[in-house]
This record gives sequence, C-alpha cells and structure tokens, in this order.
Amino acid sequence: MTTTPGPRPGPRLWPLWVILGLAAGVIGYIRLDGATPFQDRNISTVKAGLVVLVLSLLWWLFFSRVRWSRRLLGLGLLVGAVGLTAALFRVVGVSGDLLPIWEPRWRTRPALAKVTVTPQPVSTPATDSRPHPDFPQYLGPTRDSVVTGIKLDPDWTAHPPGIEWRIPVGSAWSGFVIVGERALTQEQRGEDELVTCRSLADGKSVWEHTDPAKYDTVVAGAGPRQTPVVVGNRVYTLGATGVLNCLDLATGQRVWGTNLMEWANAGHPGRRTSLPDWGYAGSPLVTGGRVIVQAGGDTGRSLVAFDALTGTVAWSAGDGATDYGSPTLLNLGGTPQVLIFSRQHISAHDLQTGRILWHRAFGSHYPLVANPLAVGPNRVLLTAGYGVGAELLDVSPGTGPEWTATSLWKSVRLKAKFHHPVQLGDYVYGLDDGIWACVKLADGTQPWKAGRYGHGQGLLVGEHYLLMAEGGELVLLRPTPDAPNELGRYRVFNRKTWNPIALSGNRLLVRNDEEAVLLKVALR
Repeated sequence: MTTTPGPRPGPRLWPLWVILGLAAGVIGYIRLDGATPFQDRNISTVKAGLVVLVLSLLWWLFFSRVRWSRRLLGLGLLVGAVGLTAALFRVVGVSGDLLPIWEPRWRTRPALAKVTVTPQPVSTPATDSRPHPDFPQYLGPTRDSVVTGIKLDPDWTAHPPGIEWRIPVGSAWSGFVIVGERALTQEQRGEDELVTCRSLADGKSVWEHTDPAKYDTVVAGAGPRQTPVVVGNRVYTLGATGVLNCLDLATGQRVWGTNLMEWANAGHPGRRTSLPDWGYAGSPLVTGGRVIVQAGGDTGRSLVAFDALTGTVAWSAGDGATDYGSPTLLNLGGTPQVLIFSRQHISAHDLQTGRILWHRAFGSHYPLVANPLAVGPNRVLLTAGYGVGAELLDVSPGTGPEWTATSLWKSVRLKAKFHHPVQLGDYVYGLDDGIWACVKLADGTQPWKAGRYGHGQGLLVGEHYLLMAEGGELVLLRPTPDAPNELGRYRVFNRKTWNPIALSGNRLLVRNDEEAVLLKVALR
C-alpha cells in the first residue's frame, strides 16, 4: 500500500518576524537614546543592520523551509548584489557624523597639472594696512576664526560671490594661508607630502616642497590635516606623520626640520610613541620666536617649543598623549598661556618656560579638536563633539605655583566637533553637532538651534559669519540672540568639505581634498 505524500509545508515565517521585530526594537532604542552621541548611534545602527542581515540569511538557509533550489538562488542573488556593489562603488571616507561616503569606482580625481616651478622674489609687508591684509596662519590673523577691518555686503542676490579660478589639488584637510599675493597649503600626492605655494592671482605654482611621507586611512582620509604658518620670510608646517619643517618663503627650501614622532621616542628609549589614529593634526603655533607643537611623548615631551630660527629645543613639558587640537595662545589672568588638549584632558603651559600652570579633565575618549575660546580676562570656553558639549572655566593664580581652573557651568548645548565657535557680545555661536546654534555665556543655555550645515568651518567677519558647510555650500549668516538669520547660499563644491577657509580683503580661498577655489565676495 502506497502513501500519498501530503502537501509540502509552507515557508516558516515566524522566525523572520521575530528577527525583524527585535531589530525594530533595538534600532528604535538606539536612535532614541539621547544620552549617547549620535555618531555612536550611527555606528551602532550600522552594526545592528549587519546583525539583522546575518540572522535573516541564517533563517533563509536553515529555517525557512523554502525549497533548497530557491534558498541557493537567494544566496546567489545576495552574493551577486554585494559583489556588484563592491565592483561599482567604493567607500571614500566618512561624514562628520561617521556615516560612510560612497562614490562610483569610475569617478576619477581632477588631474593635477604638471608644472614647471620657477621661484619668484617675494616681499612680506610688515603690517596689514594694505587693502588685502594677510591671513598668515590657521584660523586667521588672531588664530580665533575672526577677521576684522572689513564688512561684507549682505545682499548675495544682487552681489553674489564670483569664482576667479578653480584648480585641482592633492588630498588634505589643510587650509590655505595668504601672504601678499601668495597662497600656501599642504597636500598629499602619491607617496609624497607637499607644501605648495601658489600665485593668488591665478593659482599657478610658485614652488613646491616635497617630503616622502604618507598618512591614509579609509575613515580619516589621505594627507596632512594642518595649515601652514608664515612669519616674516619663513613658513612653518607640520605633516600628518610628524614631519616639522621651517621653509624659506621665497624658494620653499628647507631651513631646518625634524620628525616629531622620532623626537618624542628619543625621550624614552624602549617605549614607542605611535602615530595618532587620525595622524598628527594640530597646526603649529609660532609666537615669541618659538614654534610650539604637540609631539605626544611622555616624560616631559608632550608639548615642545623649538627656536624658530634654528630648530633647537627651547623647552618641552607635559606627559599627555597627542590629541588633535592645535596649541592655542590665550592671555588669562594677565599671563600668556599655551593651552593644549591631550586625551580627555586640557593643560595650560607657561609661554616662556613650558611649565604646566593648570591641568584638568575634559572630554571623552573621542578626539578633542575645537580651540579653547577666551571669553573674558579670566574665562575660557571649552567645546567638544561626541556628546561632550561645552564648559566655561574661570582661571586664576593659586596660592602656590599652580593655578586654579574652576568650572562655572557645563552644557551639552554646544557640541563643536572640529568647528571653532566665535563670540559676539554675551553669546557664542557655532555648530552644535552640525546644527548652527547660539549659547548664552552667562549660563550655557541655548536660545535657538537651527539650520543643519554639517561639520564645516567658518569665519566671523564683522557682524556676519561665512560658513563653508560640510556639503560644499558657502553660507552667509548674521547671527543674533534671536535667530540665525541666513542671508544667502552659494554652491562651491559637491563633496565633503572639512578644510578651514581663508579671507584676505574680498578674496576668499577655499578648498577640499580635491579642489581649490578663489572667490571674490562683495564688501560693503
């Protein structure tokens, strides 16, 4: 007697519904967890998505009860889709919110022209009294993202910015400096790290200095991330792997130099200072005849001052690991102090001797980048991204050799990742995790927060603010305690733009990791 087989059981779907239900709950919890920085939430969401994909695949192959021919077909389609995506697209870094950025593999970088470099004589005016004052260092003449002496025309409808020239440049997150009719920046080309000097009139190369060095990771990107400093007839630069140079402004020839990582390691034989995760990123501070940089060595070699003329060590101090902010010179309590971040701490050093005046915890295990901002004779505002926020300190001499730094308030209302906030009156304006925001200095409250611009860079020019948004748009704002007051937008780039901007009179020089553009902005 033969038995007729019954109908084949249908697909077993309940495990899939359980997986998707749990996934919705977990991802919903991740996205709504306001206590966790949303960059962490983005990473956790991606991880959760990958886990859901793996569990769904296991269900399909082993628990779905679908015919094996269909299971294998589904697996083949998935593998094919993943392979096709990998063949057609590539990840070219992450956004400021740590989301991957994809681009087609057939896209090529703008071609760098081969140039014949012919050094030209250069003169450096002693003052900034001419119509186009210099922008000689990171964040401008006073190293605080503030440009004085000019007023922008707020009517971009009638007088929009205009592009004078656009050229390809090597990879870097460096900014430009402008001295006279010359513009200098840093670039990565292949296996070489360059300092380049160009004519401001047309962008053509005047000279190039090359070092065999390369920093490149998928997350951080390729190339240097510092901005040169020009003092007199000398150019001071620091590369992503620690190459510190003093160059001649006229020719680009090296006057002196050293490698910071090698110098730091020389201070403690048997132990090794490693390259920071995002490379060396702090731009040199040149003041009082000294070049001050963060080397990252312990046993008194964290922060070091070199003689600007000879390169000999004037002093070194501190034991903190290298972070990603730049040394900042502030006058607090009537005393010039060099402030620098090390991982989860900030230290203030005496300008003349390097002695640590005060030291306190700040931040988290994430990078600290935004410069400390002096907001009064004895007060300094610290800001950081990744959920840290802002803290206002009151700094004063102590009864002994060490100073005191007392916290007046803390707030999560200004989480500046690598954007540098600015002060206007009794308020501070900046990007709070990519959204333009206003914070009251008296108590850290936030009157408003509006306009998602991403993690960009900008300059305060009189009452107006020029913001280069992360997406490559130039935005004009007139921030007040009542509103952000966006006045105009101008598209410059179509890709991620993290680089600082430089303004000399009506000439605005901007760049990203592929192109540089000179714009003319109307003045009032």
